Amino acid sequence: MLDSKYLLTDEQMMHFITKGYLVLHNDLPQQLHQNIMNQIYHILHEEGNPGNNILPRVPDIQQLFDTPVVKGALTSVLGSDYYMHPHRHCHFNQPGNLTPGGGKWHKDGYWSSMRSHRPWWAMIFYYTHDITEELGPTTIMPGTHYYEKFIDNRGESLLPTGKAGTMVLVHFDLWHKASLNVSDLDRYMLKFQFLRLSAPELPSWNHQSKEMIVPNGMPAIHMNLWQDVWDWLRGEQHMTKQDGVTSNEERLLVLRQELESEDATLRELAADELGRFGAVAGSCAPKLGLLLNDPVETTALNAAYALGHLGKQGIEVLIYQIKEGSSLVAERAAYGLQGAGIEAIPELLKVMKHEDEKRRALAVFVIGMIGYSGGEAVPSLISCLQDESEWVRRNAVEALGIIRNAGEQAVQSLANVLEDSLLCETNDASESKNMDISNQHYITNKIGYTAALSLLRTGKTGDVKQVVRSLEKSMYSNDRYVRAYAAEAITHLRTEEAVDILIRHYRTSRWCSDTSKASTF
Repeated sequence: MLDSKYLLTDEQMMHFITKGYLVLHNDLPQQLHQNIMNQIYHILHEEGNPGNNILPRVPDIQQLFDTPVVKGALTSVLGSDYYMHPHRHCHFNQPGNLTPGGGKWHKDGYWSSMRSHRPWWAMIFYYTHDITEELGPTTIMPGTHYYEKFIDNRGESLLPTGKAGTMVLVHFDLWHKASLNVSDLDRYMLKFQFLRLSAPELPSWNHQSKEMIVPNGMPAIHMNLWQDVWDWLRGEQHMTKQDGVTSNEERLLVLRQELESEDATLRELAADELGRFGAVAGSCAPKLGLLLNDPVETTALNAAYALGHLGKQGIEVLIYQIKEGSSLVAERAAYGLQGAGIEAIPELLKVMKHEDEKRRALAVFVIGMIGYSGGEAVPSLISCLQDESEWVRRNAVEALGIIRNAGEQAVQSLANVLEDSLLCETNDASESKNMDISNQHYITNKIGYTAALSLLRTGKTGDVKQVVRSLEKSMYSNDRYVRAYAAEAITHLRTEEAVDILIRHYRTSRWCSDTSKASTF
């Protein structure tokens, strides 16, 4: 059992929520890191990059993820039942192999159809050797994980460094890039991804104070957004403040005026402060609604989350924008409605019948993120599994997997969807019907991939025998990630039938990490 002293503190959690990263240091012996680096060097030069097979090819790497420091950090951010994703990669940065300035700023391709501000996913960068700025560590831009657009010189870049074994835990959506290796040594970095299997019910770190302690050095202030993530991680549903932080009418008047300022920073801060007032600032909702289309994304985000905290008047504006606003405005409204919580559910259920597939898909996404299983929420999501839009269906599959206590019917429906998706598979990725909702061509069965993940999260609550049968069929999918999730889900179920399936599977698929083109036997 993990010693609680290795869990993160409130300050570290707020650092992750606001800045999107934490640097972790292990006490493992230098020889282990050297051995791992030597193996990787040999593999890269003799066999090429093993990609997803880097872990079975170099099993010693697992020792790093089994340390209390790493397990404590991942447990704190993703819950005790977090899962190591089957996708991982070895980044090999040779001296001078980039143009001056390094690679391009980017976010990694997301595995879902819409990124979540709440930490359902995270990554770890591991350096096998002492890493200095000269060696070209991966550059990150703290505080940018909530932004769709790169904020350029408004943010400050950071090159995390440290001794061999340094690991950087990052929010999946943090902007980052490769940096130029100006040394005369090779640089190795291993990237592993992890995901949360269940929404938090209680804090999973060493939680002491309900109040957020925001660190300095942020590119922008997003108190309502951060509060939403903080409360969600503590297992608390958002409740609109009826009295607000104050009923100072004079201050409200000033903030209303600043919403129209030509100064983007004033608009941004005014929107954020109004959200802290709660329902008493409801009269500001129409002006905040206009800011959802603000050319400055940080301002628009603050407007969205502020509206989500203004109660009925804020929800009305957000619902209007998710139905009638531009594609970009509708997405921003979706984040605000997520922050509004269960009060937004009745209107979202109506949006799920919208004629436009994107609006329906966004409503489904929000209901999933809110995580409410009462009323018509779950039956409506199950109905969406038959929607003509694959985007809507995929979002419904994901939502049913992340809503706690969705019920046996939901699990049965997910198992049926998984089996149906296998019948539609093609051996040619270019023919995949999923291309309209994902630019990740290597995922050829997006619906099946999401259904297998949802069953990994929920399979134990349904007809386990049916779930196992569906997962067994999926272990022969054309999509490698469907196969990986299916195997992991069966492992989680651990029934007698599941164990037999796994034994048969691993007898034929077991990887020998010592075998290579250079080996003799």
